[in-house]
Amino acid sequence: MSASARMTPLNSNGNRAMRIATFSFLLSASFLAYAEQPPKNEPLPPPPMTADGSAVDEPEVTITKKSEMTVEEYRTNGKLYMIKVTPKYGKPYYLVDDQGDGKFARQESLDSGFRVPRWIIHNF
Repeated sequence: MSASARMTPLNSNGNRAMRIATFSFLLSASFLAYAEQPPKNEPLPPPPMTADGSAVDEPEVTITKKSEMTVEEYRTNGKLYMIKVTPKYGKPYYLVDDQGDGKFARQESLDSGFRVPRWIIHNF
């Protein structure tokens, strides 16, 4: 036997067995992915209501149109927390009460990139 015939990296039987094993694995994985059923879309329950019949988390929006601008005031539980001012010419800007103390800071957009959770767990 020559030296080149003895030095094959994989003989044909080993290569064939590896191909069959890979094919079997891929075939079984594709059947499992196909057999998995997507979750059923069930309708969501209605949002909780307050005593007066309005939704709990829904803000109250008051829109005031003036000749030079439009002002939108956003309130939750009667407390003003944000004002959106849209001038007739130019970009809209926001006045936001971040701390809840009535002092508004101007923001050019609501997307600041970094969002700190502002959940109210309990009011005293």
